[in-house]
Amino acid sequence: MRVVGLIVDLMDRSRIMAVIPDAKFTSFPASIADADVVVIDLSRGPNNVEVVRAGLPGARIVAYGPHVDEDAMQAARDAGANEVFPRSRFFRDVAGAVFG
Repeated sequence: MRVVGLIVDLMDRSRIMAVIPDAKFTSFPASIADADVVVIDLSRGPNNVEVVRAGLPGARIVAYGPHVDEDAMQAARDAGANEVFPRSRFFRDVAGAVFG
């Protein structure tokens, strides 16, 4: 299963790679072709969910963001994210969040 993170924060990337060593990362939604699961950091913009969903209609999209940004989390749900987590909950169980 190919996991790609649309994440620029290096600390977030390292925390995900500690659990999913084969995960790949990019800063550009257009470069996630062939991903089975896409993890999106909503602090970089909830509209990325819409872009990813349009390009990969069958991919599982998992998004996370600040718990206080309820608007971004709701926008991600509305745009087609399969799962949306507050940041702290996502990092508490990365594998569970990503693979559901």
